Amino acid sequence: MEFITEKERIYATYESGKVIAEVTFPTKNGVAVIDHTFVDPSLRGGGVAGKLMQLAVDKILADGNKLSATCTYAVAWLQRHPGYEIVESGPVACRIDRRR
Repeated sequence: MEFITEKERIYATYESGKVIAEVTFPTKNGVAVIDHTFVDPSLRGGGVAGKLMQLAVDKILADGNKLSATCTYAVAWLQRHPGYEIVESGPVACRIDRRR
């Protein structure tokens, strides 16, 4: 699977252009907040979300930003991967678009 990296988003698509996996992390004042993860149901359980998270964290830190998360999956992933300095950013609530 090939991931496309943008300023505040990493994602993959089918050849048709439909998004099959993504993570978003809006950044403000040097803090990137991972606020959304999505993996198409046909790909769940295969480690795709974890790969997206690792790519996002690596990009956030490489860009010199601090790390935060409000997405429930991202918070849980970060708890399973200690060693990252996390900035608290408010209540946890993922904005998952279940219609994809």
